[in-house]
Amino acid sequence: MPLTFAAATLLPLPLIAAAMVWGGIWTLVAPLALTPLAATLDEIGARLASPQPGAEFPASSALTLVIGCAHFAVLAGAVWALAGDWLGPVEKAGLYAATGLWLGQVSNANAHELIHRSMRGSRRLGVAVYASLLFGHHASAHPLVHHVRVATRDDPATARRGEGFWRYALRAWHGGFREGLRAETARRRGRGLHPYWIYAGGAVVALAASLLLAGWAGLIAHLALAGFAQVQLLLSDYVQHYGLERTRRAGGRPEPVGARHSWNSPHPVSSWMMLNAPRHSDHHARPARSFPALDLPQDAPMLPRSLPVMACLALWPRAWRRVMDPRVANWRAAGTKGLAAEAGE
Repeated sequence: MPLTFAAATLLPLPLIAAAMVWGGIWTLVAPLALTPLAATLDEIGARLASPQPGAEFPASSALTLVIGCAHFAVLAGAVWALAGDWLGPVEKAGLYAATGLWLGQVSNANAHELIHRSMRGSRRLGVAVYASLLFGHHASAHPLVHHVRVATRDDPATARRGEGFWRYALRAWHGGFREGLRAETARRRGRGLHPYWIYAGGAVVALAASLLLAGWAGLIAHLALAGFAQVQLLLSDYVQHYGLERTRRAGGRPEPVGARHSWNSPHPVSSWMMLNAPRHSDHHARPARSFPALDLPQDAPMLPRSLPVMACLALWPRAWRRVMDPRVANWRAAGTKGLAAEAGE
């Protein structure tokens, strides 16, 4: 188990490094390893064996720290290479795709893990990663807003049935920033430095570092990579909660968060690569539980394909709705029946 997580998250790094330095075939191999190869292995793995229950392992904290530190090396290296003149336009496109995919899928999932850790140093590392991607407010909005309001109309990060991704992305970005700011302000009541100043300062430092490293071209490369990573984070949230809502009980309060309020995936390779983020129902049930120990509830909604594949499908609205809307309707009906049964007991 420890080796599978380490291999899936870290093995792309030598390929990305080779693409930065030598270009050529490596700029094709690196993105292919993170896309069709991973998707094919996912489908094979999902059919060959049932998902194993989660189990903690001692090296998990070390792995999250390694990935967190590697994030800054990968970001700086990609900025340097994309701003340089030794790679051609096609080579730069391949490097951009590979780096952006790793930042948006692996490093984002790792930062998500870090901001849920109780250790101050781990959380600060997660905040630094998000700030470098110009998305620092997520460190507040995710635990203080999303986990509280998930699967309700009050949650900016929960996609509504029929809502297209790009409309959702604008609403989620703006709403997450605004509601996270409100939650942090109410929690701190003016005590100490507001976290949003830290997020803004971290973003300025990161952009200034890219400007010093590679000039204006480096700054543009940094902005492009951060945008790509943010889109993938938003796609992940869009897919994992699309159309699922908690039913309102008498008095207007939503039912407790349950397994049926998150979409999950039994595909092993993307789960290893994303530190079990596709085991999303268990994460919402036990947010403080570290990634190796997350389980895949049998009574939870399952995506028909792996999370990265479904994220690609979400960019094609008509096909996305044809696949997902009937599944959403079935799960909503099941939830309504369950509540009616509880009321009749």
